Order: sequence, then C-alpha cells, then structure tokens
Amino acid sequence: MRSSLTLVGTLWAFLSLVTAVASSTSYFLPYWLFGSQLGKPVSFSTFRRCNYPVRGEGQSLIMVEECGRYASFSAIPSLAWQMCTVVTGAGCALLLLVALAAVLGCCMEELISRMMGRCMGAAQFVGGTCRLGWAYYCAGGGAAAAMLICTWLSCFAGRNPKPVMLVESIMRNTNSYTMELDHCLKP
Repeated sequence: MRSSLTLVGTLWAFLSLVTAVASSTSYFLPYWLFGSQLGKPVSFSTFRRCNYPVRGEGQSLIMVEECGRYASFSAIPSLAWQMCTVVTGAGCALLLLVALAAVLGCCMEELISRMMGRCMGAAQFVGGTCRLGWAYYCAGGGAAAAMLICTWLSCFAGRNPKPVMLVESIMRNTNSYTMELDHCLKP
C-alpha cells in the first residue's frame, strides 16, 4: 500500500496526532490553574474543577474534595470562561480531525495532495489558537507545535500528482467525449 505522504508528511502526520492528543487531553483535565481555598489545594480548567467550596448548613462553606465538572454550561463562572470552553473544544476537535486525515494519508494513496496538506496546515493553525498547571502547559505546547511546526510541515506533506497520470486522465476524458461526438455526427 502506497502512502500519499512524503517522508516529511509522515513526520507531520505523527506530530499532528501527538499535538491533537496533548491538546485534547489537557482540555478534559482540571489542572490548568492551581491555588488554595479554605486551606485546601484547588485546581480547575474551563469546565472541570477539583476541591471546590459549597454552601453548607447555616451559610457556612465546606470543601468538596473531589474532581468534577460544572453541573451545566451556564454554571461555568463567567462568559469569558464559557467562550474559552467552546473555542478550546472546537480547536481540539479541529486538531483531531486534521490528525485523523493525516494519519489516513499514511495508509491511502492520493488522499492528501500538496494543496490539501497546506489547507490542513491552515486548519491546524486555527485549531491551535486559545489556552498554569501542567495541563495548561501541555495545551500551550500542543497548540504552539500545531500552529508552528505542523503548519510548516504540512506544506511538504502531500505528493504532487504524477504529470503522466494527469495527462492520461485528461486524455481518457477527452477521448470519451470525442467518441460520443463522432458517434453523434455519423449519418
């Protein structure tokens, strides 16, 4: 089975997969920002949190010592945080989609052309935009690698179509029209 990718394209596909997995993993983990509240360590990300305060009996605050997500989208504390959740999630989905297509390009001939590789690189640049614990750095590193390295490598990922095959395809299509025209013109 022949690949539609060059050697650089194969490297791009592998790195695309790694950056997409790193960004997506960090999106789901609540270890972006760390701090303490009521003497307990807390951490959170866009839609998950660990060790958070809740109101107990008599208006007192008690710490829930577990990780979980917000009960609903509207429970996310601010509009900016809600927007970040949506944009980051969409970026991760885009990175995963491009990585899947790139990996499939390793196994399928004529799937990714040079122009398609460049378009996918542009999608990676857009998908890597937006994201202080280790998950935050993982997201930032994955986004930076997707935006810079993967975008650059995608320019060299696809194989150029062979000119002979292109000419043969054009001739085949031209010949079928010519034969139909000849058939119609014969008395």
